[in-house]
Amino acid sequence: MAEITASAVKELRERSGAGMMDCKKALIETDGEMEAAVDWLRTKGLAAAAKKSSRTAAEGLVGVAVAGTKGVAVEVNSQTDFVAKNEQFQSFVRDVTALALEKGDDIDALKATPMAQGGTVEEVLTSNIATIGENQVLRRAKAVSVANGAVIPYVHNAAAPGLGKIGVLVALESDAGVDVLEPLGKQIAMHIAAQFPLALDETGLDPQVLERERAIATEKAAESGKPAEIIEKMVDGAVKKFAKENALLSQPFVIDGKTPVADVVAKAGKDAGSPIVIKDYVRFQLGEGIEKEESDFAAEVAATAGLKK
Repeated sequence: MAEITASAVKELRERSGAGMMDCKKALIETDGEMEAAVDWLRTKGLAAAAKKSSRTAAEGLVGVAVAGTKGVAVEVNSQTDFVAKNEQFQSFVRDVTALALEKGDDIDALKATPMAQGGTVEEVLTSNIATIGENQVLRRAKAVSVANGAVIPYVHNAAAPGLGKIGVLVALESDAGVDVLEPLGKQIAMHIAAQFPLALDETGLDPQVLERERAIATEKAAESGKPAEIIEKMVDGAVKKFAKENALLSQPFVIDGKTPVADVVAKAGKDAGSPIVIKDYVRFQLGEGIEKEESDFAAEVAATAGLKK
């Protein structure tokens, strides 16, 4: 058997765009023959998948799943919304979400987890890229749990059970019954989907976000021409207002538009005879934070056909 050198693996990776381990395996399978290794990768769909992996994936699906007192949300991206309607893709997202519920939300560990149909999550995803013909990315996952109470899921505009473009989980810690926690959690989850809080409470807000808001408020206040001490109060007031509007517990409940969420939860606990606490929540919106590429579809079709637009 020919010796497989690091330089040969590097060369094959540069030629094919496939992953390092796939390139090493290809060279082993072909006894170090470079051209045969390229063909091996193409045959397995790995070279094609690697090329597609450079394309922006901002569509796809968010999956949510709950079991007992724990739940998880997972986002898997694709290039176009068409793939989100593909049964193969939906099945993959559903299966990966179920695995995350069992194994945890560490993405690297999740990618290395074996799937029932054979192969790891990452290997099946690579195969799906080659089969479906679009880049796909297992982007993020987050699990929440309570010692006692319930985790309530909600999917906005569901594409299939447990799958959609916005997935929410609300973790309620309480001795109250499910008959109390489920309807309350569903309403709070709908609120979270609509109002997009940035943190559970004001202390949980990202300091960098607050500093950015302070800088914006300072610039605006400076234009007023007021004395420095007045400007300082204006800035403090603007930052406090921003924090109040973006922390879940202080937001006006979307159902009535005025009662803070914290008060809604407190009243529900009082009525149930058992305190209720929102321990944590998850809100995954598909493609959030991904800069989408602007594309000219007609030009892409023409290019594929070898024509000039």
